[in-house]
Amino acid sequence: MSEVIVMGVVTVDFDGTLYQGDSFKVVMEGANQAFGLKQWTVISKGLAKASTAGLTKGKNAFKLSFFEAFAKSFKGMTRAELDQFFRRLVEIGKDDVHQGLIEKIHEHERQGDQIIVLSGAFQPFLKAFTDAFSLNVHIIGTELMFNQRGLCTGHVRSVVNGDEKVNHVQAWMDRQKRFGYLTEEESRDTWAYADSESDVPLLEFVKHPFVVNPDKSVKKVAVEEGWPLFG
Repeated sequence: MSEVIVMGVVTVDFDGTLYQGDSFKVVMEGANQAFGLKQWTVISKGLAKASTAGLTKGKNAFKLSFFEAFAKSFKGMTRAELDQFFRRLVEIGKDDVHQGLIEKIHEHERQGDQIIVLSGAFQPFLKAFTDAFSLNVHIIGTELMFNQRGLCTGHVRSVVNGDEKVNHVQAWMDRQKRFGYLTEEESRDTWAYADSESDVPLLEFVKHPFVVNPDKSVKKVAVEEGWPLFG
């Protein structure tokens, strides 16, 4: 009797996992090419706030404040202008993509798995990135808000990070099941590729966790939990 293959749900973290370069440096370089004095003034104030948050509350607090600062610098930009900005970021950082993980995503695609690129990064950046590498995936990222005229308001709905990643994945699977795009059995065959301490809740949530490029603290957790290291 032939084995029945059950399709599953695969989540892939972006920063530090699918993208291995310094995303902070890439964003700053892109901003240096595209932004004027007004936008840099906004960013400078935001970076000062982010640095304070990082010193008092840690790396994740810095990242959250950094995203919020950059969102404010996008105020008044159209979707087309933002798409152009994020495509430029992809071009700047394309050499630091994890090619082995790109190939693994394509393997999951061939198996019929539903794949989610899941990150605190801005949604349009993730869209530009996945389009550039021809990845057939769903995207869950930090959403920029727009007004009725289609201009960015400079605000975000929420930053997708830590436990929020699990909440977003669960909500996504519930919607897919409700509309008949995902079976209960498929929703139980879950995968995650991630790298950081903030991703531990997601790695604990799935059936098949894989740790990618971990630092010492995450590698220690992976060994204790018996999680395999990807690559």
